[in-house]
Amino acid sequence: MGYNIGVRLIDEFLAKSGITQCRNLKDTAHYIAKVGFKMFLGINAEVSWSSNPRQFSIEFKGNPLIEFVELPEQFKDLDYSNILCGVLRGALYSVQMVVTTKLCRSELKGDPISEIEVMLKEVVAEKVKSDDD
Repeated sequence: MGYNIGVRLIDEFLAKSGITQCRNLKDTAHYIAKVGFKMFLGINAEVSWSSNPRQFSIEFKGNPLIEFVELPEQFKDLDYSNILCGVLRGALYSVQMVVTTKLCRSELKGDPISEIEVMLKEVVAEKVKSDDD
């Protein structure tokens, strides 16, 4: 859920932010948290790194998607903000990065912050068509 939104949002993000290219995953994570979350959600986010250099977490408070939401008891296990994981996957795939994402913590479930874990699986090489194709 959210994947196609991410595929479309990346165009707007690149056009409005003026970012042309990230040098590495660290730059990418920084721009997602500091520019993307501010631009589209109006919130500040922080990046924290795991011991694996291909994995980071985006932590944030004040998720606007849950501002007026109360989950009934029968839906207490619903990851309501999981759409953000799909948005990140779609946006990063559009710039040749295959990632897995997981909503680890959510303010809606009583956690002090929301956290999305991002794991880089591979960087897809861009295929260039030759004139013979």
